[in-house]
Amino acid sequence: MTEETATEARVRVKVTRTFVRNPLIVGTVLLLVAIGFTLVGDDLSFFPFLLMLIGGWCFGFAFVNATMDMVPARNGAILHVAVAVVLGALVAFVIEFGGDLLDPFPESVRGVAVVLQLAAVPATGWIWLGLLSRVTDLFRRRDAKKRPLPVTPAWEREESGDGSIVRFPAIELRMRTLTQAIVAIVVVVGLLGVALLIALDDIVMRMGPRIALLLLGIVLGLPVYLLLTAILRRRTAQCTVAFGNDELRVRVGAELHTIPFRELELLRWRTRSDYARIEVRGAGADLSLVAGIAKPPRGFSAELPPLPRRVYRRLELAGLALEKARRDEVITFRR
Repeated sequence: MTEETATEARVRVKVTRTFVRNPLIVGTVLLLVAIGFTLVGDDLSFFPFLLMLIGGWCFGFAFVNATMDMVPARNGAILHVAVAVVLGALVAFVIEFGGDLLDPFPESVRGVAVVLQLAAVPATGWIWLGLLSRVTDLFRRRDAKKRPLPVTPAWEREESGDGSIVRFPAIELRMRTLTQAIVAIVVVVGLLGVALLIALDDIVMRMGPRIALLLLGIVLGLPVYLLLTAILRRRTAQCTVAFGNDELRVRVGAELHTIPFRELELLRWRTRSDYARIEVRGAGADLSLVAGIAKPPRGFSAELPPLPRRVYRRLELAGLALEKARRDEVITFRR
């Protein structure tokens, strides 16, 4: 029991560092650099403006990930709603009255405030996108009560007779690549936003730069995000995972990977959420199949079934150590 608790703590620290702490550090550094540019009189040129956008997004990204990982999930949802509402109201208030409130302060204080105000726009936008995802999931669950629930793909007896097999659609995609794609979206939206602000200078001057930035985030950011999802889903492939007596067989489309348990270095199995996936490394294979964002067949959910109990025993006998996450939806075997 003590060993399992220590393992869970190690996994939790790693996840927190990757998806919460690191973005906070990066965001802080970017905003400090942007503040530095601002204090030397370069407050609204392209480079510091881009730093403000990316730095602010990093904070929003870290916050959403932190709330998604809270246990119980209800606490994360409550905190998410509260911060989204307060931050949205605060941004609206600053847009309307921020200039007058800052007039009495020195130029340096006003410069720092401008950086924080502009950074708050992408942070707030990402937090509201995350909240929209929660609300959509809530309606999906409510509608599910009125109709038969989608069925999770189930394990079946393999034709060879030596194990179990599950079939599901997935996207071959590494989580690092997905994160990089999201960062690229922020950069692209920032570039397009700057171009539009320059091209529509007269309109921007009439409505105010902060309102213009907020509208650009909605008009540009959301469509690009939806476009990314659509592009990723086009890469969906039919996959199978089979656990035999002494080997793991993973098929992606027409390509079959066979990994003996004794050569398996890593197996990560996440059953639920948009990050439901299997990661496999060993015997020359290095796969990451994300089922959570792939479009499932009608009547099925975008999830993976829990691993069969016999698999635990066989992998442990092969020398792999079991790691569990706090929510028990992420199982990791590592050599």
